[in-house]
Amino acid sequence: MPTIDPATKLASARERILLTAHALFYRVGIRATGIDRVIAEAGVTKATFYRHFPSKNDLIRAFLEYRHARWMTWFVDALHRHGGSARAISPALAEWFGDDGFRGCAFINSLAELEGALPEVVEITRRHKEDMTAAIARQLPPSRRRRQDAQAVALAVDGAIIRAQFDRTPVVALAALERILKSLLAAGRSR
Repeated sequence: MPTIDPATKLASARERILLTAHALFYRVGIRATGIDRVIAEAGVTKATFYRHFPSKNDLIRAFLEYRHARWMTWFVDALHRHGGSARAISPALAEWFGDDGFRGCAFINSLAELEGALPEVVEITRRHKEDMTAAIARQLPPSRRRRQDAQAVALAVDGAIIRAQFDRTPVVALAALERILKSLLAAGRSR
């Protein structure tokens, strides 16, 4: 009978913990999710949990890093699926906003919940937003103001995310974002 590599067992348990925390933190909120619930739903013991994550703060940081990698991969892929230009931004976000599990931006939500309690959240959020802005910049036409335009679009995207989070449908948020994008692109052509 083959033996299971102890490192695989540990990675498997760590992954279960992280995926469970990801689902709960995003759906329910970080403060509302206790460690005991993560342990129970991940199907691990407390000892296993604390071997991988010595504190809830360690788990929160891992959650945000995991969420960043997962969301950025999805975003870049969605932009390519929708044509890989500035026109791809709204349809890409429409995919996300239309998902039954959409609960807004995990980074904005985490910042609102934890900024004072866990200062690293600010730095992780800043990096996430910089990477999102860079992905947006790659969709914009080349110009001297490409970086500034990408920052303006990223700000509009964050606003659309928040609006889509509390409206019954994302229609208003997406229409406003589309209007901003069209205005920005038209202004860019006239420069």
